[in-house]
Amino acid sequence: MKHIKLGDLDVARIGLGTMGMTGTYGTDLDDAESIRTIHRAIDLGVTLIDTAEIYGPFTNEELVGRALKRIPNRQACTSTTTPSHRVP
Repeated sequence: MKHIKLGDLDVARIGLGTMGMTGTYGTDLDDAESIRTIHRAIDLGVTLIDTAEIYGPFTNEELVGRALKRIPNRQACTSTTTPSHRVP
């Protein structure tokens, strides 16, 4: 996996967006499958996991946290949160 500098961080050029893992696109969700997906992405070299409070709220960040908790030393995985607000 090729890497690039993101500020002071060295991250893979390919990241994993987790918006669809906690209900943003529907209700047929499987946390275990989402966690397996995050683990597989890390196994393949992904180091940037994108999440945000607006994706839940908060449930997406909690899911990513549960997935990363099982990664030894979190193997340089970076979880990013971008402040935003939902427009009704």
